[in-house]
Amino acid sequence: MRASAVIGEYLDHLAVEKGASRHTIAAYRRDLCRYSEYLEASGICEIGDVDEANIEGFRRELAEGDPESGARPLAASSVSRALSSVRGLHRFAARDGRVAADVAATVELPRAGRRLPKALSVSETVALLEAAGDTASDTDPGRIRNRAMLELLYSSGLRAAELLALDVDDVSAVLEVPAGDFAAMRVVGKGQKERIVPVGAPARAAVGAYLVRARPALNRSGRPALFLNARGGRLSRQTLWTVVGDCAERAGLGGGTDEQGTPQVSPHTLRHSFATHLLEGGADIRVVQEMLGHSSVSTTQIYTKVTIETLREVWAQSHPRAT
Repeated sequence: MRASAVIGEYLDHLAVEKGASRHTIAAYRRDLCRYSEYLEASGICEIGDVDEANIEGFRRELAEGDPESGARPLAASSVSRALSSVRGLHRFAARDGRVAADVAATVELPRAGRRLPKALSVSETVALLEAAGDTASDTDPGRIRNRAMLELLYSSGLRAAELLALDVDDVSAVLEVPAGDFAAMRVVGKGQKERIVPVGAPARAAVGAYLVRARPALNRSGRPALFLNARGGRLSRQTLWTVVGDCAERAGLGGGTDEQGTPQVSPHTLRHSFATHLLEGGADIRVVQEMLGHSSVSTTQIYTKVTIETLREVWAQSHPRAT
């Protein structure tokens, strides 16, 4: 069977049976398209003709680059991710009987240096939020929206995709919670897994102001999406990253990229800051794990469910913007 056909089936398997997000599927597709191009350039079209030497050659090309095509060498973390995609493909092909054996089973991933996630201090986080806008005095719908987005990212530890997927109905209930009471909402994360996340008073106020004073001006098509662009459509991931980068620059936190081309401050920075500040405040790591939607604690590989009551108490005591 042609390798390109098996790749298509594998991507469908990830989307339908595994429930992988569209961003995950897009990353796998990029890696496997490059793998398919490498195989074709090596004269291999059938998935059954691939052997360990071919996979090792692909690893070298990723790590060393390809002068002929102009492809630059990838970092060890990127090589590891691409080879993980390749291993998943061959495991799928063997399991479903497309090939006799899994030729990638013994392929080892390169060890990447562990990069500590970037987290802002509490004062830096406040500066970033304030740079986004002031929901009390701003009249520009975009600035009111931006403040609401950043407040919600930090208050609830959301991933960018989770924030952008929210509809108005998803936040309606938390906006009705009386001041001083614990408010939480359900979000759908990776693998279509639902979890409960807290929403602090500053975030509720910012989202409420956005719904009253900004969203009506942006909502030209009656769409249910919570955060809208200037044309009335659901806000894109790229726009969100641009908003965060611009706010970071105005706050004096650096709006550029590091030596790997990664933004110094991104939506994920607020998620890291959310977790870091909770842990620094004394929160149990298992509670933070639940809030972030992680399936396991890496050191123990044990998934521990936390009751909503425990989540409420720990978050209210630990998060600097809970009230």
